Amino acid sequence: MVENVIWPAFLDADLTRAEGRRVSEDLAVSDPTVDEIAQAVQQVGYDSKIERDKQYSREWEPRGRVLVKNAEDATKSDLLGAVAAYLDVIRS
Repeated sequence: MVENVIWPAFLDADLTRAEGRRVSEDLAVSDPTVDEIAQAVQQVGYDSKIERDKQYSREWEPRGRVLVKNAEDATKSDLLGAVAAYLDVIRS
């Protein structure tokens, strides 16, 4: 079973690539939450689990992370792109 980890920093438009953003700036959203990310992961079609007490190594404040389960059929960059697109829809 493959678990992909999605940190909010991967999708945060307020961060640079060096600070941890992994998607293009036009796909990223400002200050995404783990709840929004988990909802977007479920819209894409995967199961997710939120871990709120985790901290990304490049950040000072813990924002949590989302574990994506059974995503063997997608690369991590494809998964992040799809989740980022749904985040934009969720926020609209």
